[in-house]
Amino acid sequence: MDRLQAMKVFARVVEEGGFAAAARAMDMSPPVVTRMVAELEQHLGTRLLQRTTRKLALTVAGDAYLQRVRSILHEIDDAEAAAVASTRDLRGTIRLCTVPVLANHFLAPLVARWHANFPRLLLDVHIDPYASARVDEFDVTLMIAGEDFDANVVARPLLHGEAILVASPDYLRRRGTPQHPDDLLAHDFLRDSAVSVRAPGGMGRKLPLKPASGQGGGVEVDPPAVMQSVSTELLMRAAIDGMGFAVTSRLLAEPYLVQGALVRLLPDWIISRYTVYAALPTGRLLPARTRVLLDFMTEQVPLVLENGGAQPA
Repeated sequence: MDRLQAMKVFARVVEEGGFAAAARAMDMSPPVVTRMVAELEQHLGTRLLQRTTRKLALTVAGDAYLQRVRSILHEIDDAEAAAVASTRDLRGTIRLCTVPVLANHFLAPLVARWHANFPRLLLDVHIDPYASARVDEFDVTLMIAGEDFDANVVARPLLHGEAILVASPDYLRRRGTPQHPDDLLAHDFLRDSAVSVRAPGGMGRKLPLKPASGQGGGVEVDPPAVMQSVSTELLMRAAIDGMGFAVTSRLLAEPYLVQGALVRLLPDWIISRYTVYAALPTGRLLPARTRVLLDFMTEQVPLVLENGGAQPA
């Protein structure tokens, strides 16, 4: 048995969701793919996949083995890439995880430019509202963290910003414009539930505000939520349509503020300052392809923002 080829086949079966799909992707016959995975399981002395008529599922042993296999295959790709003189000829797959808002407003404006520069490097992008909890599973994790971020991960800062309060002019005409954080108690809150779930206090956590000037103490209020979601786009749309007020990135809100579709509330106050990080798994060598992606993002993000081509969160 060719163990390396068997590992590649096993990983592809999982990625494609089945033996037949993996066979098509690898230009092999389904019986050969099935046999190679069976021989791999026999060699290891354990079952890697639970097979049913409808789908495949990883066993506990299979899930653990898959993580090691992916790491090994990546190391092989790196060894091959190290022999290539030009970075344009780097090849392989970069597994990236990010929260939905960064995928839509931060990563999307960069991917075509990335492909033009590195056509043989495949970006395998996974979307997870709680991406920061999965750093060790991916080559790079794009995440948003506040000023108190002190996690035990290697992370490169890419962008700094502020979270502010916004509402539509129509909503403010109907409900009035708050003049002080306490006034928010009489307004409808469109809450980002991903932020609430990550917070130590859970879903009932109060909304913190602090002076934008950095001078003076902060306050916390507990406005009534009329909707909650992990979707920034849904919350933003609801705010534009006059359903209530929302917390969002100043950068993300800027075009709507300029158009007059949204109004910033309590301009002397902010919710938080944050940083967008590219986080890396701990205890793992930095592959050449990952280093190239980090350098590309560090170089391109300021240029894209300057040209108004992206609205990161």
